[in-house]
Amino acid sequence: MKGIESRVVIVTGAGSGIGRAAANLFSKNGAKVVVGDMNKEGGEETAHQIEKEGGQCIFVSVDVSKSDDVEAMVKSGVSRFGGVDLAFNNAGVALGGALHEISEEIWNKVIDINLKGAWLCMKYEIPEMVKRGAGAIVNTASIAGHQADVFSPVYTASKHGILGLTQSAALQYAASGIRVNAVSPGIISTPMSASLESDTGMKEWLMGRIAADRIGNPEEVAEAAVWLCSDAASYVMGHSLVVDGGFLSGPPFNQK
Repeated sequence: MKGIESRVVIVTGAGSGIGRAAANLFSKNGAKVVVGDMNKEGGEETAHQIEKEGGQCIFVSVDVSKSDDVEAMVKSGVSRFGGVDLAFNNAGVALGGALHEISEEIWNKVIDINLKGAWLCMKYEIPEMVKRGAGAIVNTASIAGHQADVFSPVYTASKHGILGLTQSAALQYAASGIRVNAVSPGIISTPMSASLESDTGMKEWLMGRIAADRIGNPEEVAEAAVWLCSDAASYVMGHSLVVDGGFLSGPPFNQK
C-alpha cells in the first residue's frame, strides 16, 4: 500500500491476534515495526516472524496503561528507526459481567488498558509525528463502540470512549498533518474471543447474527488498519471503519 514503505509504525497488542496480523502486514508493505505487547513470549514471536521474512522490527515490552512504559516504547522506536510515522493502538482486554457485580478492579483494568492506553499512546506518538510533519494513527474500537453490548457494560464504555477520543484527536491534529481514525472489529477469531468460540450456545447465537455466516479472521481487520494508515485513505479522518461481517446490520445485542 502506498505510503507505508520505509515508514516507522508502532503496533501495540502485537503479540497475538489482530495486532500480530497487522504488524506482519505493515512489515510486508515495507514498514519498520515497533512490536509492543505485555506478553514477552508472544511479542518476541511476532518479531521473529517479521525478521524471518526479512523485515525490520524491534520488540518492546509495554503495559499501555503505564505512562513510563508507553513513553519508553515510543522512544525506542525513535532511537532505533529515527522517528515515528504511523501507529496502530490495538492493545485491549475484554471482561464481561453484570454492571452491579463487576468489581472496581475490573472497571479500572478495562478502562486503563483500553481507553487510557489509547490516550497514552497518542500522547507520546503525536509529538513525534508533529516533528515529521505528518502521520496516521488507528485506534482499535469495536462494534461495542457502536452498539451497546449487553454482556459487558464496562467494555462497551471503553470502546465508546475510544471513538470519542479518536474523533476529537482527528479534529485537533488535522492541521498538523496527522490523521486519526479507528477500526471497529466484530467477532474475530483471536485468543480474546476463544471463550466465545468454545461456547456452543454462544457461538450459535453469534452465527445467527453475522451476515457473512462466519467469524472473521485477524488478517481482515489488519487489512483495514493498514489501509487507514496508507495514502489511499488520505481523506479519511475521525472515522471508524467497521469490520464485522454485517453484524451491526442485524438486531441489537439485547434482542434474543
